[in-house]
Amino acid sequence: MINKEKFLLKSYELGIIKFGEFTLKSGILSPFYVDLRPLASSPVLLKELSQLLLGMIKDCRHELICGVPYAALPMATAMSLDSNIPLIIKRKESKNYGTKKMLEGIFAQGQYCILVEDVITSGKSLLETIEEVEKEGLKVKDIVVVLDRQQGGKELLENKGYQVHTLFSIEDVIDILYNHEFLNQSQVIKIKDFIKEKPKVQVSIPRLTYEQKLEMQKHPVSKKLIEIALSKKTNLIASLDISKAQEILNLADKIGEYLVAIKLHTDIISDFSENFIHELKKISAAKNFLLFEDRKFADIGNTQQMQFSGGIYKISEWADLITSHVIAGEASLEVFGESTGVVTIAEMSSKGTLTDENYKTKAVEISNKITNVIGCVAQSKLPASLLLFTPGVNLTESGDEKGQQFNTPEKVFSEYHTDFIIVGRGIYGALDSEKSAKKYQEEGWKAYLKSI
Repeated sequence: MINKEKFLLKSYELGIIKFGEFTLKSGILSPFYVDLRPLASSPVLLKELSQLLLGMIKDCRHELICGVPYAALPMATAMSLDSNIPLIIKRKESKNYGTKKMLEGIFAQGQYCILVEDVITSGKSLLETIEEVEKEGLKVKDIVVVLDRQQGGKELLENKGYQVHTLFSIEDVIDILYNHEFLNQSQVIKIKDFIKEKPKVQVSIPRLTYEQKLEMQKHPVSKKLIEIALSKKTNLIASLDISKAQEILNLADKIGEYLVAIKLHTDIISDFSENFIHELKKISAAKNFLLFEDRKFADIGNTQQMQFSGGIYKISEWADLITSHVIAGEASLEVFGESTGVVTIAEMSSKGTLTDENYKTKAVEISNKITNVIGCVAQSKLPASLLLFTPGVNLTESGDEKGQQFNTPEKVFSEYHTDFIIVGRGIYGALDSEKSAKKYQEEGWKAYLKSI
């Protein structure tokens, strides 16, 4: 059995912790600085650390190990070698070539993954890693950490339902070093006072309220959308992927009072007609919701303009909002004019989507430049200047057999700062669509209020 205290003393000789005055990345002035990377240069200590960490998780369910980049990668590798548990690697950022994956290795959806972190402060880097790992369909329940700086990160994660196993707290470390005369009493008091004050580390930028977002809007459609949300206390968009016009009209009339918008794929409607649009517009005016055509335009500007204005659908004449990819560049978005609100596709909710972080960054940059773009479809946070529309929302988190992955309203509002949730089968596929729409409206609004 490896002695924790002896391990710490030997590690201290490598310079893993220093005392004085240090400005941390968060801007906090700290009386100590921790850097566990030197452990990677000591095979003996790295192996001892691996065994100590594995001892803490022996009763936890885990089929994979993943180290939080970069300092924890050698630790996770040593743990994998000692336990024969497969290792997966989380990138700091995706490659802009090749597979563009954020997770490297062999894994299967539904497997349990242990995360390994060297030091926990605010918990922010762990939350980011958890999000990326869970996006790939893996389950994270347990996190093993070498040192807890006792600045709120462990509590944050445990409040979100994760179990955090820590080898040392900073108080453990200073007590051991004091007992072995590496620290004097005044240093110990200074550090413990610092811990007791619990300096605040901002984990994320607070989300804006709808009232705050409304003040930022310049496009009439985005203003109208938020005004409807506030007046009806709803952020719900129903995606009616139904092939019969009359069924859509019946459902729109039944659930319209709970919605900010109805989203359509008009090209799947087998009996589409001008009269259908005429009747739908009457219902939308009576029930106060917008019409959202999810065409996902993805061609050169000239073709998109013809698809938007011509053909049998004449989308430009009735749609308040439309969706478009940014794959053809900025000019392809300008063809939609200024009266229709454009929602670009930054990320998709299907498993294996190619809209990785690199693609999302470029899509958001383009979206911010074009005046008729009001927001993006995405599965993660956006700049406050853009409205966030999140599909794949369901009251359960299970996916389907075609790669769709679902998130709950609470998750998308608290973690992504979503503005509007898009629900499809959870409403039109329900036994009682009206009851289901009302439930999603209530849960979506409750999640929004909780997130602010």
